[in-house]
Amino acid sequence: MKNRNHKYALLLVVAVASVSAGVMTQAFAQTVEQGMSKGDQYTGNTNECWYKDSSGNMLPCAIDSGDTAWILTSTSLVLFMTPGVAFFYGGLARSKNMVNVIGMTLIVMGLISVQWVLWGYSLAFGPNTSDGNKFMGALDYVGFNKVSHVAPLGVEGPCDTSAAVTSRAQYVPNHDGHCSQGWPGTVPHQLFAMFQATFAIITPALIIGGIIDRIKFSAFVVFILLWATFVYDPVAHWVWGGGFIGGGALDLNKDLKPTFALDFAGGTVVHITSGFSALAGALILGRRLGYGKVPMEPHNIPMVVLGVGMLWFGWFGFNAGSELLADGIAVSAWVVTNTATGMAALTWTLMAWAHTGKPSIVGCASGAVAGLVAITPASGFVGPMGSLIIGIAAGTICYGCVAFKASRKWDDALDVWGVHGMGGFSGAILTGTLASPHINSVGVGAWTGTPEGYEQQALNIIGACISVGYAFGITVVILKVMDAVWPGGIRVTPKEEEIGLDLAQHGERAYVNE
Repeated sequence: MKNRNHKYALLLVVAVASVSAGVMTQAFAQTVEQGMSKGDQYTGNTNECWYKDSSGNMLPCAIDSGDTAWILTSTSLVLFMTPGVAFFYGGLARSKNMVNVIGMTLIVMGLISVQWVLWGYSLAFGPNTSDGNKFMGALDYVGFNKVSHVAPLGVEGPCDTSAAVTSRAQYVPNHDGHCSQGWPGTVPHQLFAMFQATFAIITPALIIGGIIDRIKFSAFVVFILLWATFVYDPVAHWVWGGGFIGGGALDLNKDLKPTFALDFAGGTVVHITSGFSALAGALILGRRLGYGKVPMEPHNIPMVVLGVGMLWFGWFGFNAGSELLADGIAVSAWVVTNTATGMAALTWTLMAWAHTGKPSIVGCASGAVAGLVAITPASGFVGPMGSLIIGIAAGTICYGCVAFKASRKWDDALDVWGVHGMGGFSGAILTGTLASPHINSVGVGAWTGTPEGYEQQALNIIGACISVGYAFGITVVILKVMDAVWPGGIRVTPKEEEIGLDLAQHGERAYVNE
């Protein structure tokens, strides 16, 4: 077994090294004509904002230092959430599998950090090859080729007419200078790419909760690389990268304003994909040994609360940061994120109290996460009262889905489907219902009683359902194929499961006195 695992590790190293060597040729593919011989920073990317000075040099358009500082902070906050997932899931798991759970979370951070730079960002946010092909981005950005650390995205124009500036009367040095006319046009392209990287990291980490205690660590590593490439990257492109969900291909009525499904910060991209993929993983792997017969309660509730606190804190970067501007919508997103989370925590606690006779602290933590999930797609489109409705809905619906899952004996160990999958799905639907033009002119929800609002509702339902079917179906295919070709299958042996994956897979223990 050890030799076999060593072979898998060696193969992974060889594969990553080979891919890295290949993309290096792309990363340094700029020609002399593109200015690299002069030592300047021009990338030759026509999607970035550059202008030519009087000497013929290509210079980057202005960036805003306040926006850049805010998005650097938000990027760090979102990355901080993944260790929060590790503590949250680790506390919920049994003590004999604690190291394995935290280890899977940690390896995801490493794997996706590399995958995103090598090819993930290009697949998710690379240009569409044609109007008829909006499934996945082109390979223009492989190895972060043409991804500038000084120039923003967008078309060059005068600063006094820049939408990103004039919409909030923000001070920009040298108003006679050159500014991006597009979004996100006030921060460097590379910062935008890395902000998106943190979303790509936390999404597969969420899947861990559905498959703990059962999957081989070596198989998990390969699964995550495949899943990120064939599930996350395409869906991110569909919604945020100009693909068919967010790029207008779903437009039901050309005469009405809505042309795409609303997802401000990732209800569809992050939570629907991870939640329904976790359910697929739980069903393919099967139930844990002793499921329903032996106690499998959380082993460390203080750690659960610590993890939720880290998630709650980091989620402000997740939602408010998704505006990619330090403006009023970012403020509104911060407010509604906190409000919906608090309401959902209260709702879940009260429901559990009424159901069991005791207020569950783990339930309160789960409710908070459900609220964070549900408000995510709506955070830039609804006000405080709308967020209260979403919080109540999240606490109620997610609690009911967890109970339904238990009745069906689906061994989604840490309720990823009930909290993230259905929380994200509910949030996506309610975004189409409650989006307010008073908060953001982009969103007109069904509550307005207008044809535009009804179309927006329909677009959000269609977009959510497409993402559900795709994420669940492709995850099933990936796991089925892997299980068929993997030596001994992707599930650990019954003996290893009984011993615990900490010792069986890693030779380490979380608590040495056990």
